[in-house]
Amino acid sequence: MSHRTYDGRYTGSQLDRIAYPLGGIGAGMICLEGGGALSHVSFRHQPDIFSQPMMFGAVCVKGDTPHARVLQGPVPSWKVMFPWSSALGQNSGNGGQGLILGLPRFAEADFAARFPFGTCTLRDPALPVSAAVTGWSPFLPGEADDSSLPVASLEYALHNTSDKPVEAVFSFHAENVMRFLKWGDLPAAQRSAHRVRPISGGFVLEQDGSDAVPHAAGAMAVTCDASATQVNCHWFRGGWFDPLTMVWRSIANGEVIEQGPPGDDPPSRGGSLYVPMTLEADERTTLRIRLSWFVPCSGLREGDEAEASADVDNGCDTSTTYQPWYASRFDNVEAVATYWHDHYDRLRRATQRFTDCFYETSLPSEVVDAVASNLTILKSPTILRQADGRIWAWEGCRDDRGCCPGSCTHVWNYAQSLSHLFPELERTLRQTEFHEAQNTEGHQAFRAPLPIRPAAHDFHAAADGQLGGILKVYREWRISGDSAWLKRLWPDLRQSLDYCIKRWDPAREGALREPHHNTYDIEFWGPDGMCNSIYVAALHAAVLMGQAVADDVAEYETLRDRARQFLETQLYDGEYFIQKIQWQDLRAGNPVAQAAKSMNLSYSAEARALIETEGPKYQYGTGCLSDGIIGDWFARVCGLPTVIDPGKVASHLTAVVRYNFRANLREHANPQRPTYALGDEAGLLLCSWPKEGEPSLPFVYSNEVWTGIEYQVASHLMMTGQVVNALKIVRAVRDRYDGMTRNPFNEYECGHWYARAMASYGLLQGMTGQWYDAVDQVLYLRPQVEGDFRAFLCTAQGYGIVGLRNGEPFLDVRHGEIPCQRIELLATQA
Repeated sequence: MSHRTYDGRYTGSQLDRIAYPLGGIGAGMICLEGGGALSHVSFRHQPDIFSQPMMFGAVCVKGDTPHARVLQGPVPSWKVMFPWSSALGQNSGNGGQGLILGLPRFAEADFAARFPFGTCTLRDPALPVSAAVTGWSPFLPGEADDSSLPVASLEYALHNTSDKPVEAVFSFHAENVMRFLKWGDLPAAQRSAHRVRPISGGFVLEQDGSDAVPHAAGAMAVTCDASATQVNCHWFRGGWFDPLTMVWRSIANGEVIEQGPPGDDPPSRGGSLYVPMTLEADERTTLRIRLSWFVPCSGLREGDEAEASADVDNGCDTSTTYQPWYASRFDNVEAVATYWHDHYDRLRRATQRFTDCFYETSLPSEVVDAVASNLTILKSPTILRQADGRIWAWEGCRDDRGCCPGSCTHVWNYAQSLSHLFPELERTLRQTEFHEAQNTEGHQAFRAPLPIRPAAHDFHAAADGQLGGILKVYREWRISGDSAWLKRLWPDLRQSLDYCIKRWDPAREGALREPHHNTYDIEFWGPDGMCNSIYVAALHAAVLMGQAVADDVAEYETLRDRARQFLETQLYDGEYFIQKIQWQDLRAGNPVAQAAKSMNLSYSAEARALIETEGPKYQYGTGCLSDGIIGDWFARVCGLPTVIDPGKVASHLTAVVRYNFRANLREHANPQRPTYALGDEAGLLLCSWPKEGEPSLPFVYSNEVWTGIEYQVASHLMMTGQVVNALKIVRAVRDRYDGMTRNPFNEYECGHWYARAMASYGLLQGMTGQWYDAVDQVLYLRPQVEGDFRAFLCTAQGYGIVGLRNGEPFLDVRHGEIPCQRIELLATQA
């Protein structure tokens, strides 16, 4: 169990698993570890989780006995026997060849995050110099382009802690991380050259493309603006351990080497920067290492074709493979590096302004910790931004590629961060859903192809995802205030909703009886509280949007009332909302035949026997589902007035905590995916069956613990006045992600940096009831905290602080503008 103060410093073994993402939205990532190491170098539009390059800062304190250190803390013990073979072509018993773990380093370290800044502080009693490295990249809410740059900064701060002058040499070293290592079986003649070459204030690590693999092309610039910087583009060339041996020799001797690239083959394996200096007693100085990268195209292509098409090549043609947004703005790495240099001070000030505003809060530290830690997802390879500026995303990241493609609608239902911080980017997801992913019938493919193009429609639509899209259009409309945008989208939205009604509620009784695919990767047969509550909310949103565009939506209004009545009377068991499993007398027909048709599945004899006895596999029936009334939460986070009985909603949430929260999981049996939470850890199960009736094979993830669901439930609890239980859940999550066992900045589910975890942003709304309606220019507050408070608010036009001061509501704009006709203080829901 963690003893770390939430939103505080990480120390000791809590540093072991920290990897803090740096980089722009959809632009690639490099991570700063808890002890100051650099890893996870993922510049080629896909993750590389086990990347541990020779890339590091170092300092030598000169004198009669020079002391040299890598600017990193102690090596985490798990790295000693880790099987690095996937990255370095070796196994765990081969001694760590190719790593820098054996170089002298500082004796002590700690780490603190103030998103998007992460700072590792280093101390060593043998040195008269202490150090800190701060990693960051631009993050300017509302300014998507400057927040999508392929750049990162490492600010190395050195402090002479002695009472005498110190002569020292700072240096930074990097092997050519851009070397393309995935040539496969291509003959050597089809491969391309790589090199290290000088650039103003630094060097470029470069890889050419080839005719066979044009997307191998890529470059990274490493620069420093210190006037005394000297550059070495010529590492010693040799076998075995020669390059690193000679690099360390130069560091240990306090040498300053200036050298151009070698004039013959083989090319240099890496490059170095050296900055000699004298630090007076108690003097401090900061060296800014700027990283810029440029990988103009990729071999990424995801999704089936809407129509048969010719084979495509692996080139940079944006009609065939993914090209990043930044390649449409910059011509090469020099252009990126120049922009980064010229705008560095402005971007840092603007980023610091956001950080200062975000952390100027009185909300509980565990809430701030949960929200900020998951903003790192926006800097991870989970998100891509293609050349036209649109967002396309995975659900999360495998170790070496994205996981679960297509901006999956039902997963991104939960994510609330992007819609508030970068609403223009969020709206590109709606564009894709209602245009390229939707056919003339109204069927939405819940996974969009990459590059974004018309989707194939050869699988189920997802009921929660497609209905959720209607709610998200309402959210984007109220956040942006752009009624013209709503009017343009309305015909497609209506087409989508009509499809949902025809497909899952053909009798128009207000119940989704027909089998409906959902975020649990299965179909629910018969009406259930989870999807039916989203249905109610979507119909309510459609009524309000239809009225706004002067369309006749009387039929939606009637159906909404029926759906609400059905939900509250037929699916509420007196304590919580359930599912009524049904598989007979449906248009879908027999479950076995339907699965064979839609998913090409065959059932064993015992599986068919089970279906005949219990009905379709993977249902929840009388279970208490943590997501069981999610439609009410979804309505609230979208700024929609809720229409579901608040007493029944609150009762369901109380039951979820009573039955699904485990203070420890020692006696919980989970045959599914256990590492999300296990043993002595606490967590909220997806489902339990306190009143019997558990199916022999319940839905496939029912025994698991997902942070995105935990945050959804916690913020919903807050909205209904159940703050104590809400905070208990939030603390359970952040205790699991304490740095010792898991990375605090990587809440995973089906992949690293899983998008659903951005449900944590809803905690801000849960605690304060904040909602800024840009259409009516009204700020709503419904605080769940006692007395005065302060909290961060972000809108489409600006951000600032909201709260109560001497019992009166206030809005303090810190950036941009937030036109506000009035602040409406709503009564707290008990």
